[in-house]
Amino acid sequence: MRVGLMVGEGSGAAPELQGLIERGRLAERSGLDTAWIANIALDAMTASAALGAMTSRIEIGTAVVPTFTRHPVAMAQQATSTQMACSGRFSLGIGLAHKFMVEAMWGLSYEKPAQQMRAYLEILQPLMQGKAVTHKNEQFDVKLAAMPEGTETSLLIAALGPMMLKLAGQLTAGTITWATGFETLENHTIPSITSAAEQVGRPLPRIVAGFPVLLTKNKREAFDLVTKVFAVYAGVPSYRAMLDREGAGGIEDIALIGDEAELAPQVDRLESIGVTDLLVMPFETVPGEVERTVEYLAGR
Repeated sequence: MRVGLMVGEGSGAAPELQGLIERGRLAERSGLDTAWIANIALDAMTASAALGAMTSRIEIGTAVVPTFTRHPVAMAQQATSTQMACSGRFSLGIGLAHKFMVEAMWGLSYEKPAQQMRAYLEILQPLMQGKAVTHKNEQFDVKLAAMPEGTETSLLIAALGPMMLKLAGQLTAGTITWATGFETLENHTIPSITSAAEQVGRPLPRIVAGFPVLLTKNKREAFDLVTKVFAVYAGVPSYRAMLDREGAGGIEDIALIGDEAELAPQVDRLESIGVTDLLVMPFETVPGEVERTVEYLAGR
């Protein structure tokens, strides 16, 4: 199982590019596999390109870029440019975002989101595979030349519910999850996406599972901090549905917190149920805990 670190704003970091680059370089120096970047205040692909120029080995991925704010052609062009900046180490994670963001913040319609995503993927996926696209569906009517040679990019989507997991399995390389616990991953997420991939003859999907993770002896303080830092997610309907499926009150109830003896079986279980990538959402109760957590996970 690969291990990656959220190096951007996803776990409370300030929207500041230099700090993001420093955390990405820490992930690379420590031997982690991937540096993930959220699309919140900073544009995730611009930040990925900047990090790509300052690293040499580590994969860089977005988790995730919203589809509603970019036409698939614009998404493909920026992803291609980012892939060049990352020297072939970039993976594009995209998602629908959330109804309250799309409608209340951006002033767009969130009607039939799964249908919108399928229409979007029908354009974007072949472009990311280096193919020209002539295609018409209910959302788009395009006649597009192929992206530049050598810029093919792995495409993942944030998928939680059954319809999105089916799309992820049929049309992409895998999914990125959040607010999704062990039981839900094992009995809902992984079987659903794997079955969808098998039905169309695609390879086993990549499962990138996001969790707050901390190697610490300060368990009570860590639990309280996770409750505070990640409280907002428990009120987002799509995340709330996953937490309810798990029987969890909030993100704190599924966080991976403890010493080596406590973390090891949790990380091992994720791998045993089919998670291919652990996406670590970092936090710390005292300075230095993030670095120690990264070193521990990289050295397993």
